[in-house]
Amino acid sequence: MSTPLAEQLRPQSLDEYVGQEALVGKDGVLRRLIKSGNIPSMILWGPPGVGKTTLARIIAHKLSLSFYTLSAVSSGVKDVRKVIDSAASQYGLNSILFIDEIHRFSKSQQDSLLHAVEKGIVTLIGATTENPSFEVISPLLSRCQVYVLKPLKKEHLEILIKKGVHRLEEQYAVDIQVKETDAIIRLSDGDARKLYNALELFIQQLKEKETTILLTNKGIIRIIKNTLVLYDKKGDMHYDIVSAFIKSIRGSDPNAAVYWLARMVEAGEDPKFIARRMLILASEDIGNANPNALLLANGCFEAVEKIGWPESRIILSQTAIYLASSSKSNAAYKAISKAQELVKKTGNLPVPLHLRNAPTKLMKQIGFGSNYQYSHNYRGNFSEQEYLPENISGTLFFEPGSNTREEEMRKKLKSLWKEKYPY
Repeated sequence: MSTPLAEQLRPQSLDEYVGQEALVGKDGVLRRLIKSGNIPSMILWGPPGVGKTTLARIIAHKLSLSFYTLSAVSSGVKDVRKVIDSAASQYGLNSILFIDEIHRFSKSQQDSLLHAVEKGIVTLIGATTENPSFEVISPLLSRCQVYVLKPLKKEHLEILIKKGVHRLEEQYAVDIQVKETDAIIRLSDGDARKLYNALELFIQQLKEKETTILLTNKGIIRIIKNTLVLYDKKGDMHYDIVSAFIKSIRGSDPNAAVYWLARMVEAGEDPKFIARRMLILASEDIGNANPNALLLANGCFEAVEKIGWPESRIILSQTAIYLASSSKSNAAYKAISKAQELVKKTGNLPVPLHLRNAPTKLMKQIGFGSNYQYSHNYRGNFSEQEYLPENISGTLFFEPGSNTREEEMRKKLKSLWKEKYPY
């Protein structure tokens, strides 16, 4: 069985590494640290297929360090201690311990790392697709730098396609002509491994039939759609199934939501992972159309932590059905996104003087807090005054959705603000 294309083309140096310029580019923070020869323990946080494992291997190779690797899925405390004992026996020689999917380590497993990391017996490099603030215990997180890796951009994936095509032409003695790349780039979703797997699968399907293979959008879609049918919680389909689950809830189909939930349950997915996705959805896709959705989703997450497996599958099912059957609104999501975009464009606009805090006499003298109208001193606990910077006065960020609760909010806001905001 031949080595997968993604493994064949794994970069061996920073110069071969594609993407993550802010970290490993010419002036990247990690490149500078590697050059200095003094790297801290770190957590590499990013989506799959963006180079977390590769980066750890390059660091170890560049600094000539012993490299130990563990998978949090299959390793326990005994495995961690065995590696630490081996590293400690090297009499001062530095070692890197790379832990893939460190977010899957339990508290006790993470605790077993603390002494070795603190004493410098090993330099820890953990890789995670989950927010380390939630999944890595505070004592360990405080001893690590967190570096965020981003999905690969189109220009990065184009480079990888050229590398992959060149290697496959040599490997299978075929001529590959790249006509279109939109489909394979879209299917890869910023994931180098997914891109290489799709490209290799496409060529393997055609290499016996054609000596000249045309890479086209139609051809990629036809072959990939007919082949990707399995769920692997550690592989590409993991994220496709999660996507289908979330989109089914967003689309108000509880039947589809429970089906995709069952697919994840049967594959042994981490229940906290599922609960966290529903917690995010409760605000992003339901929001104030049904504020109870956020409360139930949060209760689900807490209950899953207490109950454990397999009973928590029932709690996940209840929550998924409730969220899918609920009224939907993305007004809160759109409001914060619009506000952030405006902040990026307009910068740090000054806070109006009457809204500023005035803890000192001097601040009061120069007008801080002057003419502020305390809402509770007015009828209906409302006073029509300006709360935005002058440059963006009247800008509407929150646009209530077309549902019962937010229509009520719209009427309330319109009665208060009259013509100031176009409700």
